[in-house]
Amino acid sequence: MELKRIEYDLTVCKVKDISDIDMTANFYFIGKTDEELSLVCKTEDVPAETIERDDGWKGFRIQGILDFSLIGILSKLSGILAEHKIGIFAVSTFNTDYILVKKENYNRALEVLASEGYRIV
Repeated sequence: MELKRIEYDLTVCKVKDISDIDMTANFYFIGKTDEELSLVCKTEDVPAETIERDDGWKGFRIQGILDFSLIGILSKLSGILAEHKIGIFAVSTFNTDYILVKKENYNRALEVLASEGYRIV
């Protein structure tokens, strides 16, 4: 399986209103529930007003389009990283999964996954 590096720094934050988010940015995830409005975006694109923010994330995605019948892909990746004491923040899209790790663990995470047979591009 192939994992593609995401080269930019990422931030996970909570915002008050969706209008605070730059919807023209080329990379972001929005999660809205009855309790919060969360945003993952490039650090350079973080809205001026946030309720909370956590900088210092890097990420990678599982390459290709994952069929919904596939089971355990994210579980296996997160399990490998957990064994090496590397925490994750996962986000899924219709096509694939994204895994974020803190910057200080990023290279080690990719090395660990490469040693387990994942191809890093």
